[in-house]
Amino acid sequence: VQLQAFGGGLVQAGGSLRLSCATSGFIFDDYTIGWFRQAPGKEREGVSCFSHRDRSLYYADSARGRFTISSDDVKNTEFLQMNSLKPEDTAVYYCAAVFDGFCLGPTISEGEYNHWGQGTQVTVSS
Repeated sequence: VQLQAFGGGLVQAGGSLRLSCATSGFIFDDYTIGWFRQAPGKEREGVSCFSHRDRSLYYADSARGRFTISSDDVKNTEFLQMNSLKPEDTAVYYCAAVFDGFCLGPTISEGEYNHWGQGTQVTVSS
């Protein structure tokens, strides 16, 4: 199982970025994909998740209304469209996967995910 997040960069506040998570080595339809982020000096937090089994999705309060999770099931790639970015969104963003995982909220627990990719840095300037 392999995941690789990319698409991060430097953007001004109010701008947008689209992160991608390329996956391989597993049946995409059987997994739940989660997006997490970790800011300097802070714990890693769940941002959004999508279950390819039951098509459920969830957003953390910090992401709801600004971020959109989606996927290309042909290319086995997950996306996180981030709009109206704020300086507090600055973090390293990771994608992770778990077989047949839940995506119901109210939290997205990193402990439930057992496959992780390398992160991609997102920096939002004020």
